[in-house]
Amino acid sequence: MVDNTARAKQFMPFAALRGYYAMVLAKNRVVEPRRELIGDAVERLSRKLALVKKGMMITVRFYRTDAYDTITGMVTRIDPEYRYITIVKTKIPFDDIADIYGANIVDVE
Repeated sequence: MVDNTARAKQFMPFAALRGYYAMVLAKNRVVEPRRELIGDAVERLSRKLALVKKGMMITVRFYRTDAYDTITGMVTRIDPEYRYITIVKTKIPFDDIADIYGANIVDVE
């Protein structure tokens, strides 16, 4: 009888430089200045945020450290008192959100 687990191990991926690919991706990140929302954009975002409910699948574009990032996932928590939303395990302050997209979120004018 042939031991298939031993044979399968020879085809497993091998990362000799652990963390190298994450470092390369971080180097390729383009640094962007933060853009503040003004006037109608703030009101539009506020109306979109009011439509978001726990359990919805949404996409959020937000500012993270030095550039804008996008995350898609399920809303696991909304905390209006402390002004943040959690998408899966990513906690995003309301002030860092640039835009919100989703099936039930219409672009309100």
